[in-house]
Amino acid sequence: MRRTLKEILPPLRAWSGEKTEKLVRSPGGFGLGQVPAHFQPDSTTNIICGFCSTGCGLNVHLKDGQAHNLTPTTEYPVNMGMACPKGWEALTPLQADDRASNPMLRTHRNAEFKTTEWHHAIEFFCERTKQVQQKHGKHSMAFISTGQICVEEMAFLGSLAKFGMGMLHGDGNTRQCMATAVTAYKQSFGFDAPPYTYQDFEESDVIILVGSNLCIAHPIMWQRVLNNQNSPEIIVIDPRKTETAIASTQHYPIKPKSDLVFFYGIAQILIKNGWIDQTYIQSHTREYEAFAKHVEQFTPDIVSQISGITENDLHRLASTIHQGKRVSFWWTMGVNQGYEATRTAQAIINLALMTGSIGRPGTGANSITGQCNAMGSRLFSNTTNLLGGRDFTNPNHRAKVANILDIPVENIPDQNSLAYDQIIQGIEDGSIKGLWMIATNAAHSWINQSRVKKLLGKLDFFCLQDMYHNTHSAHHADLILPAASWGEKSGTFINSERRLGMVKKISQAPGQALSDFKIFQLIAQYWGCAHLFKKWTSPENAFHILKKLSKEQPFDISGIQDYRMIDTAGGIQWPLHEDSDIDPATHSQRRLFEDGKFYHPDQKAVFIFDKPRKNPEPTCNQFPYILLTGRGTSAQWHTQTRTEKSEVLRKLYPKTIYAEINPEDAQRLNIKPLTKISITSRRASIRVDAYITPTVQAGQVFIPMHYEQANLLTHDSVDPHSRQPNYKSCAVKITPEQSENN
Repeated sequence: MRRTLKEILPPLRAWSGEKTEKLVRSPGGFGLGQVPAHFQPDSTTNIICGFCSTGCGLNVHLKDGQAHNLTPTTEYPVNMGMACPKGWEALTPLQADDRASNPMLRTHRNAEFKTTEWHHAIEFFCERTKQVQQKHGKHSMAFISTGQICVEEMAFLGSLAKFGMGMLHGDGNTRQCMATAVTAYKQSFGFDAPPYTYQDFEESDVIILVGSNLCIAHPIMWQRVLNNQNSPEIIVIDPRKTETAIASTQHYPIKPKSDLVFFYGIAQILIKNGWIDQTYIQSHTREYEAFAKHVEQFTPDIVSQISGITENDLHRLASTIHQGKRVSFWWTMGVNQGYEATRTAQAIINLALMTGSIGRPGTGANSITGQCNAMGSRLFSNTTNLLGGRDFTNPNHRAKVANILDIPVENIPDQNSLAYDQIIQGIEDGSIKGLWMIATNAAHSWINQSRVKKLLGKLDFFCLQDMYHNTHSAHHADLILPAASWGEKSGTFINSERRLGMVKKISQAPGQALSDFKIFQLIAQYWGCAHLFKKWTSPENAFHILKKLSKEQPFDISGIQDYRMIDTAGGIQWPLHEDSDIDPATHSQRRLFEDGKFYHPDQKAVFIFDKPRKNPEPTCNQFPYILLTGRGTSAQWHTQTRTEKSEVLRKLYPKTIYAEINPEDAQRLNIKPLTKISITSRRASIRVDAYITPTVQAGQVFIPMHYEQANLLTHDSVDPHSRQPNYKSCAVKITPEQSENN
């Protein structure tokens, strides 16, 4: 029966749609131009974005004291009025309906979560933690932290757990993105010290990007490249023809994980042709002669066979480096997340050292980190380093920290913590029985995801402290502590270029959620160790403690007076010691090693090298393809825990997981565009949409890391020096769906 028009149409009302008053524009004030009348703020404030390590400044529009809109800060030296899609939507995750707003616990894993009061939740946390330690030993309880909470909170967590609660083992999810860079810098320079400033993007005449899809992963940094007035050579070294590679002047599509051999080969050509800076090498480095001897074996013909790059192209790249007057080398996850990542990063560092491309504008061996406060985690999380980049095994370092914190020196462990992968292994072998996880989602983000999920279920006690109650990790928890997010608390972040920026409370946390800092205060009180942290009364007071811990360290920030100084200066790069005559407001861009002095006792950088390692999971007849993972869109962030809350961002990337495969492979396997295929590793099999594109080479397949299924496939190997996971290479097979049905 045919329906009438009245039955088909929804009810019609004269006022349906936007009312005129919502469309009216009025002067916004505060330099904002015109804004919709209902968005007109009554005040504004600047804040650092809480997504990635770029550390952009955002001008938050406030109405009645609540964040209500934002625009990029025009005068901030990082982004200068620009923002990526995530930055524009930075407020959206705060307003999500599924925020954790009350403590939740359950007495056994199969029970339903029940809301409870804070005093009961903290009592439960302390009781269960002490039970684990009493039954299995103090070292059986561990914590996993994050690069997404404030510096002051990281320092408080690490101090509380290790100095107050007796834990030995704790690591952070920054292990996933920048442990390689940390280790490489420490060994080569004597301290974890990224030397650059973003201004170097605009001053180079040769920019070399290794395993870095800057267009997608760090759009604001890419914009700084585009601001370069020197018509630079933009060189991309990456197996994929990424968005950045498409925009480059030279792309070298090396075979996956041939990086180390490739860079040794470039070094060999530079040395053979005399294209090195002998003066710089002799004055500021050591172990060069041994390095030069080592790379003799990596001749162009051998390197070409291993890397897939022709000998002519190898010489072309070496010649470009030689001809450049200001050459900068940049790397990120494509290097860091590999099984020989530390030595690869150091091979890049060696190229900068041997050509004298460091310490001058537009130069440097520059690692770009991932998370918003990864640099803060590196310095102050108290995980595998003692506070301030010190060493737990050094008695002088322990005594120094104990004196500054006014705590008994015997409270500070004299051993290093297990790394993240070792904590996971500890759960499997039974030495770790309890886990406290803060602001991260290991059940999604860690390698070999199925293994991690099973292991979380083996714990005697698992507490998750996070802003959402429904993450992949939350499903395995006994207790969920609701935490305030970025923008709902105060503190500092440190970005990739060593710039401290302000996080401010611009919105109220939902329900009973508390800042991580406040949660740590409560735990200290209930645990009975609050007297050890009597000076940690607020984030800013904690910051002054951290200033004392930084004195005489390479990252000395004792010259920063207070939070206000950071705010008014537009962020401050470390170091800034207390007797410095530098005005950070006028010298907002500062690089390291301008004087050629590094942080080893002899003030020289060290050439570090090693023989290449075997791939822990090479391809074979059964698994003939190499799986690559990485960022797939500028609209998403890691596991999508926050960015998926934005309707705008969800529209900017495919809803379902997909894999990029080469047309030759697609034709051979009879795969049609957008059909379902299976990608199978030795650990799992997943169904994805097939995207057929020449951006990946034959024999390779690429899957964005944002989708939860991606890490079902990845191989749980790590770089032996940094213990960073090997996300970027594992063996898989591709099966067309129709083949499965036959």
